[in-house]
Amino acid sequence: MPDRKRVAAFVDAVVNGDHADAIRDFYHVEASMQENDAEPRKGRDALIKHERAALARVQSIYTHPPSKVLVDGDSVVIVWRFDMTDREGITRRLDEVTLQTWQGDRILIERFVYDSATAWRPIKT
Repeated sequence: MPDRKRVAAFVDAVVNGDHADAIRDFYHVEASMQENDAEPRKGRDALIKHERAALARVQSIYTHPPSKVLVDGDSVVIVWRFDMTDREGITRRLDEVTLQTWQGDRILIERFVYDSATAWRPIKT
């Protein structure tokens, strides 16, 4: 079970843009990530590789501080907002809820839940 300081350190890493490093530093070696109802991606090394490839395809990603972080035993819920600027200069937004199951001080299972109809909608900056 993570303590609140460990979860706060994870949130800080993501907000500061250290997405791939956050996976390395906070995820279990056998971690999985799942987008809505898609098939989960499995294994920390594969998760890091996927994240680095995703980041390489965009100009930038701004992670807003989460509006909510709830910790209850091994369960953590985070309400995130991300603004991604693509290579053409268009900024798009994703609002998502992340459901995490921690094992000790590492994330074992993570599921992202969002409205796919409005995900990554263009916004004015």
